[in-house]
Formats: sequence, C-alpha cells, structure tokens
Amino acid sequence: MLLVLGLVSAWSVLIPGVMDWDNIVVAVIGSLRLTGPVAAAFAAWVAARRRRADRLRALTTWQAVRPPLAILMVVVGAFCATMTVLAVRALITGEGDGPLPGGVALGAAGLSLYVVAGWVVGWVAPVAVAPLAAGFGTYALFTWLAGGAPWADRLAPAVHDPYDALRMMPATAFTDQALWLVGITTAILLGWAALITRQTLALAAALIALLAAGTGVARLLGEPQEVAASENIAYTCQEWPIVVCVHPGMRGGLGELGSTFTTIAARLAGTPAAFNRVEQRSRSDTEEAGKGVVPIHVDDLDAGYADRAASEFVEGLARPCPGSPAGGYRAIVVAWLRDEPLPSGPLPEHRRAATWFARLTEAQRRDWLRMFFTDFATCRLQSRYFGGDVRREPPAAPSYPMNPPYEHEDTAPSRHETPAPGAGETARRPSRVR
Repeated sequence: MLLVLGLVSAWSVLIPGVMDWDNIVVAVIGSLRLTGPVAAAFAAWVAARRRRADRLRALTTWQAVRPPLAILMVVVGAFCATMTVLAVRALITGEGDGPLPGGVALGAAGLSLYVVAGWVVGWVAPVAVAPLAAGFGTYALFTWLAGGAPWADRLAPAVHDPYDALRMMPATAFTDQALWLVGITTAILLGWAALITRQTLALAAALIALLAAGTGVARLLGEPQEVAASENIAYTCQEWPIVVCVHPGMRGGLGELGSTFTTIAARLAGTPAAFNRVEQRSRSDTEEAGKGVVPIHVDDLDAGYADRAASEFVEGLARPCPGSPAGGYRAIVVAWLRDEPLPSGPLPEHRRAATWFARLTEAQRRDWLRMFFTDFATCRLQSRYFGGDVRREPPAAPSYPMNPPYEHEDTAPSRHETPAPGAGETARRPSRVR
C-alpha cells in the first residue's frame, strides 16, 4: 500500500515534462506528505496492540526497539522501491549522473521520523483512535512546519514548495537536513526505550543522538536556503535560428520554444525590443538580462507551455491601457505578435483598425511596428495610425508622408504613417479578425 501511495503521490509532484534527478528526488520527498502519515498511523496501530500484549512484561532495550525497527524496514523498503521505479524511468530516458545521496537519505530519514512519532503515540495512548491521531497529527504538524518560517521548513521532512527547477537547495543542505532527521528520530526512539526499560545506556545513546541532531540543525541553518541552479548546471541550448537555452531537464521543450520565439523575434526585428537569445530564468531571479537577451519563465512542459511563455513576454512589451481607446489598438498588435486572430475590439474604430491591419502583408506589419513601436509601448496608438477609414478605396501605390502635421503631442504619431496595401497588390492574410 505504501509503495502504491508513494508512486501516486510522487508522480503528482513531478513537474510535467521535466526529467532530471533533482526533480525525481524532490518528488519522492514530496510523497512523504501522504505516505508519512499513513506510516505513522500503521506504527501507532502496531504499538497499541504491542502495548496491550506486553502490559505486564519487562522488556530489554532490544526487545523494546525491535518492533519499531521492523516497521522501519518495511516502510523504508517501500520508499526505496518507489525511488527505484522512478530511477528506472530516468535511466530509460537517458538521464545521467544520478540522484544526490543526501536527497535520498533525507527522504528515508523523514519517513523514519513519521514512523517513530506514530509508534510513540500508539504506545503512550493504546486506544482505538491512536492510529487516526498519529496520522492526522503528524500530517498537521509537518505541514505547519513546512509552510512556516524559513528556519522551520528546514526542520520538516519536506522541501520548499513550490519547487523551482532553476533554484535548488545546496547539496550540503540535503545532507545536513538528513543528519538532523536521523538524529532526532534516533533520540526519540532511544529516549522512549530508556523510559520504559529504565536503562541508563539507552538514555546515554539518546543524548548522543540528540547532539548529532543539534549539529545537523546548526549546519542547516547556517547554509543559504537555495542557490541558483545556473551556478551548478550548464544550460541546454538550441543555436539556430535564434539561441534558446533552458534547464537541462526541460530540453524536450527546445523545439516548440524555438519555433514560437523565432516568429516573435522576426516581427520585433529592428525595434528596441529586438532579441536573438531566449534564456529560461527563475521567477525569483532579479538579475537584469543583457542586450538582445529575453528572460522567459517556463514552470513546466505541460500543454501550451510555449504559448504561455510567449504571452507573458509579449504582454510585457507594452504597458496596459485600461479604460483607454489605445487599449484596443494595443490588443491588435499583441494578438499579431502572439500569432493569434486579431480582436475586433469594443469600438467601431477598433474593428476598422483590425480589418485594415489584417489586410497588410507580413512585411508591411513589421515595417509598421518599427515605425510605431514607441507609441505601442507607451499606450499612444491612435486610429490614424491604422490607415484611416478602410472603406475607402486604397491608393494604387503606397505613400509614406514625411513630417505629417499635428497640433499637439497626444494626437501626433511619433513616426511616419504607413499606407494600406496597393489596389494592384496581392496581400496575403496570415491573421484573421475574430
């Protein structure tokens, strides 16, 4: 049952499409949120039965710790089986290196803490509701710790949520957290054994384990909480036609990201937003990108990931225009950059502008954006920028008037007007008006 629960819960934690060892280890540790309380409830049930059976029997230290150790073997065995199944999946997909030993130890140590906590609850209160109390109690306690202060979530058998593939805990932090969990688990188990057997040696061993737990906590709290993955890994990049770089575990998304952003790069060529490199960044990364570099956020490779990343980037090119007629014109340009059908807009002039823009060829649209990009970015687009009344017959040849007259800044285009396509010109229509 623990193996099935572990696989189901770990699979739900895995980032869709991300195939790397860090993701697998984090998913298996994340499965403890479900398997841990179940293991605690099972241990409490066995402890309550054992307590009633040994009520009048004197126990040695070994006789006392042997049943919880047997439960630990079963539970940790299920954890290792879960890890093995996911490891086989990683090996089949060609993932190299291997999981961090500290991360695997952290998962096993965390599960052991659940078991020992459940055992003590069942022994202290050998009643019918002891398993429920142990299961729900450990779930509530460790969930509260994981979502608490930064120092508290390091003490819980869990990882920082939400998991970010580009910002990981340092490798030493996994080891230190595992040392803390092993130390506190051993101290609780031996302390309980010393209490019921009144053996001084068991108490001394419990104190030594407590010192080890304290050492793990001291080292853990002295470490930075997370580091940028780019400090430890090399990006996987696609070099043509533009450079697209992602986390190695997301290399399966390079093709779709490259295709999507190549189209956007071609349409932005010659504007202040032109770029030739796309680089995946963490959402918590505040470092400024260099010239010609576009930082994007790809949280997973679930369906539509490239469109979501492109939409987020395109929306950031121009500030919003709430309650302004310029917002309808901005939406037309944004839809074209996203390669979506052109919106009709709330006003008649928006619909005329969308119809006029749809009649332009791709080259004319790019030329138009180069001329009016500043107005697009600053929410100053106007109906006159879209060829006027499209119901009139367009001129036979395009004309680009120089220095058009204007009365004041708010009504003046910052670039030259662009014409509608010529009457004799065959204009293809890559976008349609919805």
